[in-house]
Amino acid sequence: MEQFSLITSYLEKSNWITIGILILLSLYFILVNWIFIYRYITLTLWLGREKGSLESLRMGNKRAAMNSYLNRCMIGNKPTQESGDYCIFDATRASTKGLTFLSIAASTSPFIGLFGTVVSILETFYLLGSTKASLSTISASIGEALVATAAGIFVAVFAYSYHLILKRKAYEIISYLKMQIDILLQYR
Repeated sequence: MEQFSLITSYLEKSNWITIGILILLSLYFILVNWIFIYRYITLTLWLGREKGSLESLRMGNKRAAMNSYLNRCMIGNKPTQESGDYCIFDATRASTKGLTFLSIAASTSPFIGLFGTVVSILETFYLLGSTKASLSTISASIGEALVATAAGIFVAVFAYSYHLILKRKAYEIISYLKMQIDILLQYR
């Protein structure tokens, strides 16, 4: 309950720009987490299907598993290097969806937070120049202003970490697909 009153007190003292910055960073954080959870589950399931398909091919099966991406991509086509390349390009596009937003959030959120901090510090200096504020009042205002920068860095850390995790999953999927294509081309 005390933490809620601290947040309420902070928001009451903040200007509308800082509040807008914090709302924007909150939306970033929600989207970053939603994209990560959704894409992580999707890519993990996809990776499991491709591992199974590769194992089936390694055991002597002459076709990719029914639930493999290659089976859907090469429908009606005999495996060729060109069709395999097309499937790899298409799988790369499909597996990296959402990474662009995570990259944008990781690179812009610290700057968004910094903008909120700069605006708050400018307001503090205006207060210092127009009144006889004490040093304790000024230092408290500057401390509160740094919350926006901290929020921006907080969002960036998660966005960047999630970006790297999902990028690695996409790389693993593409690697499994390439191995399957190599085996299928041997059977031609």
